[in-house]
Amino acid sequence: MIIDTHAHYDDEQFDADRESLLAEMKAGGIGLIINAGSTIASWDKIIKLTEEYPFMYGAVGVHPDEAGTLDEEQFGRMEELLMREKIVAVGEIGLDYYWDKESHDLQKKWFIRQLGLARRKNMPVIIHSREAAADTFQIMKQHAQGMKAVIHCYSYSAEMAAEYVKMGYYIGVGGVVTFKNAKKLKQVVKEIPLENIVLETDCPYLAPVPFRGKRNSSLYLPYVAEEIAAIKGVTVEKVIQQTEENSRKLYNL
Repeated sequence: MIIDTHAHYDDEQFDADRESLLAEMKAGGIGLIINAGSTIASWDKIIKLTEEYPFMYGAVGVHPDEAGTLDEEQFGRMEELLMREKIVAVGEIGLDYYWDKESHDLQKKWFIRQLGLARRKNMPVIIHSREAAADTFQIMKQHAQGMKAVIHCYSYSAEMAAEYVKMGYYIGVGGVVTFKNAKKLKQVVKEIPLENIVLETDCPYLAPVPFRGKRNSSLYLPYVAEEIAAIKGVTVEKVIQQTEENSRKLYNL
């Protein structure tokens, strides 16, 4: 089965047809979905989704663009939510110097705090990193050694990916790998072991070719699996089987 390791079905872009779309997942070969948290407001929606759909699991965390909304009270609430059975990770957390909505110091502070919480809870982390390669790597090296992690929507060099693989982490690969101009990500997929790749959508964003620019969904993940298979010279079945195994290891499923 295909596992979508990073989706956002709590997003308002799914409000009109969420129920009918999620009803199609099984027939579309999608076995499990992990819905990642990004804002404090997303947490309750994610809990509800995990309660309503047997195939849906969740992660709770605060995206770096939202770091300014975190305080001790919300951090305490996050810790409580992590005790729920179907909440399987802390995320998405990290650094974003592209949008630069919050100061770098504040982003780093809450990134490190959330990593510490994940370590205390013995839970994996979902890492968001955009135009913050060096700082993300440094923090992961200092604060996340020995933890389970996925570098979501990976956008850096093959050399850095190899370093993350050495640390035992997974690399999240989604629709971008199907884009013609995604030479760097194609190189990453070629060079790192299939045992360190997980499939993800980041839906409703980053739909693969031939749906680029449209709303993404987990139903499009076969296109991502096909591209990875072509790059690595293996069968699509092999990619699906191995990434399922990887995802289960990552999230203890």
